[in-house]
Amino acid sequence: MRFVRIIFSPTGGTAKVAAAIAKDWLPAETVDLSDPNGAWAGLALQPEDVALIAMPSFGGLAPRVAIERLERIRGNGARCALAAVYGNRAYEDTLVQMEDAAERCDFRVIAAVSAVAEHSIMHQYAAGRPNRADCEQLAAFAEKVIEKLRSGDCAKPAIPGNRPYKKAGGAGLVPKAGSGCTECGLCARRCPVGAIDPKSPKSTDAKRCVSCMRCVSICPQGARKLNAAMVSIAALAIRKACAEPKQNELFI
Repeated sequence: MRFVRIIFSPTGGTAKVAAAIAKDWLPAETVDLSDPNGAWAGLALQPEDVALIAMPSFGGLAPRVAIERLERIRGNGARCALAAVYGNRAYEDTLVQMEDAAERCDFRVIAAVSAVAEHSIMHQYAAGRPNRADCEQLAAFAEKVIEKLRSGDCAKPAIPGNRPYKKAGGAGLVPKAGSGCTECGLCARRCPVGAIDPKSPKSTDAKRCVSCMRCVSICPQGARKLNAAMVSIAALAIRKACAEPKQNELFI
């Protein structure tokens, strides 16, 4: 049996949650769905394997590209736990969307977790999360999942969400390169969807961009930014929904 972490984590928040859940499940193989070079393509698991599939929630849904890449993996009956990570507003239909995708590629879903991480755009929401208390709670969730695995129980949990899923939002916020850009090309090489032209890194294809914020988070010059006024408007729009800290949840 092997354990595989299948993760889409452009800015690291989802990876932190996955690490907290899986810290005692080592040794583990990590498959990065945000890798634009496609190391995830053609991966095949065995029925005795176990996977943790973790994705962020963007506007209440998993990123389309993450779902598409997951569906290129062959689960072959392997058991899996799902983790939807959100910035303290709501994860809405993310988990059921992930559940359906996992089942389409022949995983057996035995558990699911919703977890809070610092918002990738409005950093004032869920700042510093997952914190120490979150990580301890997520580790406790993992123990319950391990117990279920050891018992041989493969029952599918009741996972919240709607089918059909909510309608995906319109165009998101697209980062732009400022005057500090040195055209080093790091953002272009690491963009999960190839929205930045390697030959002209200051340009971004707004139609391809999924607003994952990887380019902003990794720019060594801090030169890629969002329109501050638009971010302020977006932050005000979700302020009420983010007023109270949300709790992590386990469905098993």
